[in-house]
Amino acid sequence: MPIKIDMENNSNFTSQLLAALDEKSQWYDAEQLPYLLENFRLLHTCVKNLFEFLVKKSLITPDPYKLDKKISDIKSPDSAQFVESERSVIMGQRFSDYESTLDFLCTYYKFSVSQLTLGNIKKLVDLSNAFIWTSFSVNSNRVNTRVLANLVADGRHNSDAMTASMINDSLSKAAHAATEINEFLKKFTDFRREVYKGDVRRKVIGGSGFDSQKAFSSPAGELQQIKKNFAAGMGKVPFFNELIDEIVQEDQGSDKDARQKALLSKLQIEKKSVEKEEESVDTKAMLMESMTCLGAMTPLLTQVTEKVKENHDVLESEHNSFFARLLALLRKSFGIEEKPLYYTLIIVEQTTSAKRKERINYQTFVSDLTTKARRFAALSQKGSSGYNKLVSMPEAKILEFISAQIIDCQKMLVLLNALDEFFKSSVAPVNKSKIKGLKIDITSLKNTVVKANQYRAEYSAYIEEEAQMRKLGIK
Repeated sequence: MPIKIDMENNSNFTSQLLAALDEKSQWYDAEQLPYLLENFRLLHTCVKNLFEFLVKKSLITPDPYKLDKKISDIKSPDSAQFVESERSVIMGQRFSDYESTLDFLCTYYKFSVSQLTLGNIKKLVDLSNAFIWTSFSVNSNRVNTRVLANLVADGRHNSDAMTASMINDSLSKAAHAATEINEFLKKFTDFRREVYKGDVRRKVIGGSGFDSQKAFSSPAGELQQIKKNFAAGMGKVPFFNELIDEIVQEDQGSDKDARQKALLSKLQIEKKSVEKEEESVDTKAMLMESMTCLGAMTPLLTQVTEKVKENHDVLESEHNSFFARLLALLRKSFGIEEKPLYYTLIIVEQTTSAKRKERINYQTFVSDLTTKARRFAALSQKGSSGYNKLVSMPEAKILEFISAQIIDCQKMLVLLNALDEFFKSSVAPVNKSKIKGLKIDITSLKNTVVKANQYRAEYSAYIEEEAQMRKLGIK
């Protein structure tokens, strides 16, 4: 009789437990794991900025086989010691592998409870900590972190203020993203352990070969039955002794009632108070998120500007005589302003596919890109004088300013697209390989502008809703 009662109680507990696990799994898939992906995307952006900076400074040698490598799983870069004379090549390969793995993770990997097994969580933790961004120091006891920190310090030493600011921002955001990732994965690991135990209950204890009478005669009997039926129910999933022991203790331990109650309580979904959230909404902070988002364009704009200049130089070299190049060199040496150079671009309207010509001043366009990068860097850094000046303005003025910046960026993207096509079509066939494409950079810039516009739209919608509520006399 006692065994029958235990079996019935266990059945009720198992039903509640599996239902709670299913509900929380759906919650993680829908609401929490996208947040983890966003932090990995932020980390990838920062790493990509640092990688391109170090390559440009010739401090690391890019992996020549980078594009040929096919990544299908999460693998952290090697961390073995190496001789100082090889740091450029070895760190170039390791940092390249790290960036490529993050790119694979952000582009192709499925962030779901079923995909993130305990083994895969460990891989994510190892990848996140391949470089210790939260303690990024030339004195680090981790080989990769120490060498990379020294390389970054060398590159930053001879960089202009805007580039140095971009590097500092990337390192700061990488540290923030890594902290968020590690905290999330630590919490998620606890939940994933319970999912594992739930799978054992569902597939092993609930399987046809499991003898409940023998299992619930004693804790040792249950353990024996689980071991006997584990492979049939779980396949190649590892057998974790510690977690299996927890199952047995939850079913037959002396404190099983307390364990069961605590477990069901732990699996309850965290409900946020809607009223408290509404009370704490800072509308100006909502609006400034759009400006912060635009600030992420700074390294991309700097990179695009360099590519545009290099493409321009390739094109000019085709029809510049030695005498013309000498004059250009003299003008540069004596600070004499260059003659205005105009490019006629073909603009394709996205909505109608209609084409029109637009003539742009090359020098002015490049200068505008540089100014835009510098402005966004100054205004998006919290605590900077530019940021403080902007945030002190009335919200209507901030909205007006940000709206103007977004519209200006949208026009800039149209011109960059046209300029990319212009360089590719105008250069001689022998020089086509020298032209650096802008499509990937333009896509990244466009995504950032879209995100900034979403923040602006959310702010406007919230303000409009508040106004309507006030008209109706609702607070």
